[in-house]
Amino acid sequence: MKPRFEGVYSVLPTPFTPADEIDVAGLKKIIDLFIAAGVNGFTALGVTSEVARLSERERSVVLETVIGHVAGRVPVVVGTTAEGFRTCIEFTRTAKEAGASAVMISPPRMPKLNSDAVVSHFKAVADAVDVPIVLQDFPPISGFAMEAALLVRIAHEVAAIACIKLEDAPTPSKVTRIRAEAADHPVKVLGGLGGVYLLEELIAGADGAMTGFAYPEILVDIVKTYRSGDHRKAADLFYRFVPLMRFEFQEGVGMAIRKEVLRRRGAIANARVRPPAPQADPLTQRMLDTLLAYYHGKEDAPWI
Repeated sequence: MKPRFEGVYSVLPTPFTPADEIDVAGLKKIIDLFIAAGVNGFTALGVTSEVARLSERERSVVLETVIGHVAGRVPVVVGTTAEGFRTCIEFTRTAKEAGASAVMISPPRMPKLNSDAVVSHFKAVADAVDVPIVLQDFPPISGFAMEAALLVRIAHEVAAIACIKLEDAPTPSKVTRIRAEAADHPVKVLGGLGGVYLLEELIAGADGAMTGFAYPEILVDIVKTYRSGDHRKAADLFYRFVPLMRFEFQEGVGMAIRKEVLRRRGAIANARVRPPAPQADPLTQRMLDTLLAYYHGKEDAPWI
């Protein structure tokens, strides 16, 4: 399925059993839950999929499970970032052969990386494998900050670049700069970062979001409402729920919170994250109780 890169693409978590094996049944339930929420596509093996803590065998299990269970209902983007050029090509080729609609790639993490080397990296991957590429702009992972002009240059020189995923805050102003730089070469732009800047990104001209928030239906409603022209209602939705997005997007413990929400939603049986990432402690659990009570409109919301 050819992806359009607009709306909401949910980055799938990787659920684990208490024995630390991949919870295939739970992953399938998350997919069904998110499709019912109206997402426009999925991203598998992304940063918040805990991909850095998966073995090669486990990558294959996730890839086969996601592609097989989605079964063409929506497009699937697969993360294929790797430090080595050959490894990136191998991951990308494997993703395409498995049925991925596109791949997502960050610059390779290496010392003294420069702009020309980054452009060459993406050109080489595109020349080796014919598949749409999402250019991921996430300096905390890549270790390399890309200005808007470089992102647009890559999209212009590498025809396979179908979308830029922005995760380098402040993202709204970067969307604006990309739109200005790419006036003669439009490119799709999706925000990330848990959705915490979604409204401002849409105002700046983004096409939607690609992130792992555990209530994607909220993001879907915000994007649809904004694009319908009812910007005030979209703002009301965003400002009502952004505290929950912010809480879930906390550095370090955010993935544990996201999985705990999915556990409470009945999608997975266990909220385990792999070490060294921390599990959600009792205070975090109580704070989550309060936020979810507000989200569900309970007047007797517990206080900390």
